[in-house]
Amino acid sequence: MKIGFFTDSYFPEIDGVTYTIKLWREVLERNGHEVYVIYPDGDYEPGEREIPVTSLPNPFYAGYRIPLTKRTSTLPDLDIVHCHGPAPIGILGRYYAWKHDLPTIYTHHTPLEEYFHQSIKLESVANLLSSLYVPVENSFLGSFDIVTASTERIDRDVEHVQLPVGIDMDFFQPTEEDWYPDRTVIGYSGRLSMEKNVNEILRAAEQLPEYDFVIVGEGPYRDSLERNAPDNVDIREFLPREELPAFYSSIDTFVTASTADTLGLSTLEANACGTPVAATDAPPFDRTIGSDNGERFEYGDLDSMVEAIETSLATDYETRAAVERYSVEYTMTNLEQLYHNVPLSKDEAATVVESPWGLPEEERG
Repeated sequence: MKIGFFTDSYFPEIDGVTYTIKLWREVLERNGHEVYVIYPDGDYEPGEREIPVTSLPNPFYAGYRIPLTKRTSTLPDLDIVHCHGPAPIGILGRYYAWKHDLPTIYTHHTPLEEYFHQSIKLESVANLLSSLYVPVENSFLGSFDIVTASTERIDRDVEHVQLPVGIDMDFFQPTEEDWYPDRTVIGYSGRLSMEKNVNEILRAAEQLPEYDFVIVGEGPYRDSLERNAPDNVDIREFLPREELPAFYSSIDTFVTASTADTLGLSTLEANACGTPVAATDAPPFDRTIGSDNGERFEYGDLDSMVEAIETSLATDYETRAAVERYSVEYTMTNLEQLYHNVPLSKDEAATVVESPWGLPEEERG
């Protein structure tokens, strides 16, 4: 099968969508498919079946580019179109599918309206744009044969199939390498942006001076975080992918105060490496983090956050077993089934082979 991944987020930018596309492509190609990635060009040398689209710098969000246009006649012949976002490349993919009468799948990765608030200073304007944007995306998603999302709940008025992006359990596993053998370290890895609320981690660090905090990432809030970080916080650049298992294995607890994740991939990767997670008691962590792999805290409640970190440090968990259900092998089995089902009538419900995802263990029946 020739599959087209249309995405506005790709290398050299590093984020969860980029790595998800890379992982899915690798597994699908091992399974005998051809996967073409259509993405905005940038400071990245395309490899085989990677097709850049001419783009411009984004004045509102550094690191992400604004694609222009590309003639569909220059794209390869595809069997199915899989879009990974509602921006220009996603629209290009939907147009290509319409023109060639191809089946379509859309994966909802990111609630983009959350980013308006960090790009636009006036809150009233950001709120207005959000209220206008969501109905437009709802309409766009409604044009696809199948919509998938990592959790059973998405803030969109469309039917969707729950399909977590999946983690590579063979890659993310405990390592013998220990970067911090004589220290207790609380870590975070991810975007340094408004919706990730990394400033909350700085507040916790001030309350826990006996521990070291290591924050790994890049983003528009990096300078502000560095200016306000207490002495026990080390802010580092994004790590190469191959170093992440050692980082996750070396820290004693992973902490996130994010309120805008769709799955929280880095938290599950840390769990796969044997490290517990302290996370906000909000979606998706109210579904992915429970008593078997970490603790949750009320967002904005510093005492609750500190307690969750302290409890996670003092408790033994079987974190790897807790996230086996999010293995990318489950995801790819189900995605391939969707690819085979999608040419069916839209009136027929899309199904997955099996659904091991859902509530944390203590909340399941």
